[in-house]
Amino acid sequence: MAITSRGFSGRRTPSDVTLPPGQYPTTDFPVLSAGPTPRVPLDQWEFTINEGTDVLRRWDWKAFRKLPAETITVDIHCVTRWSKLGTHWEGVSLDTMFVDIKTDASHTLVHSYGGYTTNLPLEDLMDKQAWIAFRFDDDDLAPEHGGPARLLVPHLYLWKSAKWVMGITLMDEDQPGFWESLGYHNYGDPWREQRYQGD
Repeated sequence: MAITSRGFSGRRTPSDVTLPPGQYPTTDFPVLSAGPTPRVPLDQWEFTINEGTDVLRRWDWKAFRKLPAETITVDIHCVTRWSKLGTHWEGVSLDTMFVDIKTDASHTLVHSYGGYTTNLPLEDLMDKQAWIAFRFDDDDLAPEHGGPARLLVPHLYLWKSAKWVMGITLMDEDQPGFWESLGYHNYGDPWREQRYQGD
């Protein structure tokens, strides 16, 4: 099942594209990171969904790859103002990973290998809005783009799509992540230009 983001309707040229305000289209895929690129061996990779010290679900790489995957075609938008249109991914929907998890949590903090974090409302990870992606353009996801697996939340600025993910903590209250604690917007909707606090 292919999923498309708002405004995507097949092959387009820059002249007939509707982009979020302040964005420009690019065919490149710039590499931007807050620190060094972690290199996570697949036999050491794991992903957990937890409520603090209480681990609700845990997958190693083999178990994760046995989950049903989807192909996704979406536009992605970076806070630095570039947008890449019609990108092709393969990943596991967070809906699949959260099946049978009962929680009253309203917020999440996503954790990455290397120490990066970002916060999102739990509802923004559900209803076919977010995936743990492991392939891009029919190739395994390269480490510089977040491989072996990254979060993909295409309706928000790309810093919310944390690279090198290792887990999600469910929380009752919001808690800022790495960039949010340094002045980036807490939510990051590109269509509302929510780049920085106060936008």
